[in-house]
Amino acid sequence: MKNTIRVERAIKDITQATLAEAVQVSRQTINAIEANKYVPSTVLALKIAQYFGKPLESIFELEEGD
Repeated sequence: MKNTIRVERAIKDITQATLAEAVQVSRQTINAIEANKYVPSTVLALKIAQYFGKPLESIFELEEGD
């Protein structure tokens, strides 16, 4: 699954730590999600999308084979 979290953070000019605190996870978790090494839970994905004020599908996208 690919995501646009890094781009969304750049638009809002926030750090991984700021986003992590807002959605109540570690900075390492945000880093792993951005690097496509970790697939977030449904709840966490929804929290991230809500934080950016965007639909879930605009942040996370399934790739072929997911």
